[in-house]
Amino acid sequence: MVIPPPVRPPRITKFLKPYVLKMHFTNKYVSAQVIHTPTATVASSASSQEKALRSCLETTRDVAAASKIGKILAERLLLKDIPAVSVHLKREQKYHGKVKAVVDSLREAGVKLL
Repeated sequence: MVIPPPVRPPRITKFLKPYVLKMHFTNKYVSAQVIHTPTATVASSASSQEKALRSCLETTRDVAAASKIGKILAERLLLKDIPAVSVHLKREQKYHGKVKAVVDSLREAGVKLL
């Protein structure tokens, strides 16, 4: 079943940031995705669950894996001509540890943060 994206009035869409970075951390994996908010679709994503990445990572859940995920996500964003994203943090997420590693590696790779 395909769920259509929510229909938002144009006055609300005008104030939405177009691309939002969302991160998810489990006890085993790190994943990050950039969502295009007007269409509610995933623009790009990277995860430590991908088979190609698992071989080059020592562990799939630490800060080093998070920085590698951020670097790969930045490369994929720049290939799709997405120069800037805004960061969405959940209530319990602080700018520390894995979150900081992902965001800093995005910034170092050339993606601007709004």
